Amino acid sequence: MVRRACGARIRAGTSIQPNAATGACMQLIDLQAQYHRIKADVDARIHAVLEHGRYVMGPEIEELEQRLADYVGVPHCIGLSSGTDALLVAMMALDIGPGDEVITTPFTFIATGEMIGLLGATPVFVDIDPRTYNIDATLIEDRINERTKAIVPVSLFGQIADMDAINAIADKHGVPVIEDAAQSFGALYKGRRSGGVSSLAATSFFPAKPLGCYGDGGAAFTTDSDLAERMRELRNHGQSAPYYHPRLGINGRLDTIQAAVLLAKMEVFEDEVARRAEVGARYSDMLSGIVTTPTIAEGCTSVFAQYTVQVDERDRVRAVLNEAGIPNAVYYPVPLNRQPPLYSDVAIPHSEAAAERVLSLPMHPYLDIEDQKHVVSTLERAVAK
Repeated sequence: MVRRACGARIRAGTSIQPNAATGACMQLIDLQAQYHRIKADVDARIHAVLEHGRYVMGPEIEELEQRLADYVGVPHCIGLSSGTDALLVAMMALDIGPGDEVITTPFTFIATGEMIGLLGATPVFVDIDPRTYNIDATLIEDRINERTKAIVPVSLFGQIADMDAINAIADKHGVPVIEDAAQSFGALYKGRRSGGVSSLAATSFFPAKPLGCYGDGGAAFTTDSDLAERMRELRNHGQSAPYYHPRLGINGRLDTIQAAVLLAKMEVFEDEVARRAEVGARYSDMLSGIVTTPTIAEGCTSVFAQYTVQVDERDRVRAVLNEAGIPNAVYYPVPLNRQPPLYSDVAIPHSEAAAERVLSLPMHPYLDIEDQKHVVSTLERAVAK
C-alpha cells in the first residue's frame, strides 16, 4: 500500500492531499510510526518527570549521559540543549576565539561554521571527497598554520569521516579534533562508534536525527576528564559550584523531559540502526544505474540520516516527485563559504558540484518496501524525461 505525502510535509510547498483511499501520508521521516512503537515507554518516562518535577538537570540527565557514554565507548558524555550548543561548548572548552582558525568543511549545515564565527574565530574551508561528501583528509594539512586551533570534520548524511587520516594529521601538528557527529550517531568507523573516534565530538538530538528527542537536544563526548569538566561548567553558565562562576558559559542544559524521551528511544535504537541499513541497501540496489547513490567507505557503516542521491536538472526532478506525493529535500544547496556571514573565495569545486545535484529521499526505519518501490519508480521516470 503506497502512502502519499501530505502537502504540508513537502518542503517545496506543493499542495498535494492525502491518498483518497488510505488517508495516509508518505513522510520524509516518520516519527509517528516510531512513537506508536515506543508510546508506552515514552509516556511513562515523561510522566515520571512530571511526578518528580525536576525539569532541569533531573536524574534522567545523568542516566542518559552514562548510557550514551557507554554506547559510544568513551568515559564522558555531557548532555546539552542542542547539537549547535554541543559544538559551541566543545570549542569554548578549547578556548577558541578571535585570531584562531578552525578547519572544517563547507558542505554542511550552517551550525558548524556558525559556532566558529560566533566565537570570533575564522573557519578555514576544505573541500569534500565527492564520493562520501565528507571533508577530504588529503587537503587538510596544507591549510594548517600557527593559528589553527582545531579541525572539525563533519560526519555527513550518517557516515563518519576519514578519522584515522584526520587524527594522524592532527596529532602531527598538535591540533585537537572535534567530530561533528550531528548526523552520524550510531555509525561505525573501523569498529568504533561515531562520537568516540576523536578526543572530542558533538552530536544532535534534533527530532529528525537518527536518535532524536521531541525538541532540541544534543551531547558532547570526550576522552579527556579536564575537557569534560569544563564543558559541564560551560553548559551551566560557567558554574563550578552554586553561584560560583570561574568562567563565562551559556545556558546550554538538556531538558529532563528530552532526556526521558531519549532513554525510551535508546531501547529500540540498535534495531532502528539495523533497519536504516536495510532501507539504505534496498534503495542502493533498486537505484543502481538510475542515479548516483551513496558510497559507503571501506570499514564504515552509515545510519543514513539522509538517503542522498545525485541527479541532473534537480528542480524538474523534484517537481515530478512532488506531483507523485513523494517528499524530498536538498541538503545543502549553498556551501557555507558562499553564505554571506562566512564568505570565502577558496576553491571548493566538489562541494559546489554536490550542492547543485544532491537530493534526499524519504528515509527512516519504518519505510516499507512498497513505498520505496513507489519512490524508485517515480524517480526513474523523472530522470528519464
